[in-house]
Amino acid sequence: MVGRTSAPLRGGLADKRRAILSGALSVFARDGYTRASIDALASQAGVSTRTVYNHFADKAGLFEAVIQDSATQVADAQIALVDRYLWKVTDLESDLIEFGRAWATPMPDYADHFALVRQINAEIRHIPPGAIDAWQETGPLRVRRELAARMAQLAERGLLAVDDPERAALHFTVLVSVSNPSLPRARLRDAEIDAMVTAGVRTFLHGYHS
Repeated sequence: MVGRTSAPLRGGLADKRRAILSGALSVFARDGYTRASIDALASQAGVSTRTVYNHFADKAGLFEAVIQDSATQVADAQIALVDRYLWKVTDLESDLIEFGRAWATPMPDYADHFALVRQINAEIRHIPPGAIDAWQETGPLRVRRELAARMAQLAERGLLAVDDPERAALHFTVLVSVSNPSLPRARLRDAEIDAMVTAGVRTFLHGYHS
């Protein structure tokens, strides 16, 4: 009898945890860390404050879990772009431009995440350092390492001259970013985005082409 009921219970707990993380992301993205209250976080998730505390020790612990979870999802999506466009490069400039366009394309499914990042930037001094470190490690730094690995592969093929692959990866993403994803996106036409990405890729190749 115990065996029959334990799986649903585990599933129920997992569902509540997911609901809390999802609801908290919306609240933190809207209100920021300091202004978000446990009552608001619980209400958004459709659970009691006691349930929140049963899953997370305090607001700081919940915030860290939220930013890690959200950053992991965004990083997975960005790494998928890296794999999709750079797994087989045949024409260096055109393939990098195509990847750059994809990289510069908005990610509406993760709007709350980037809103949360804007909140973090606005109140960085009030956010637990551990949450910042966790966000960077599970998100931006993981993506940069994956892109750096692709840069290293291109260097091994003699297509790029790269001494520091992670630095090259950082330079590339900065050059092809038509706007900071942590800031509200400017309304640019496709032709403007194409022109900016193309210029960014050519600038990158000016410094890194073998």
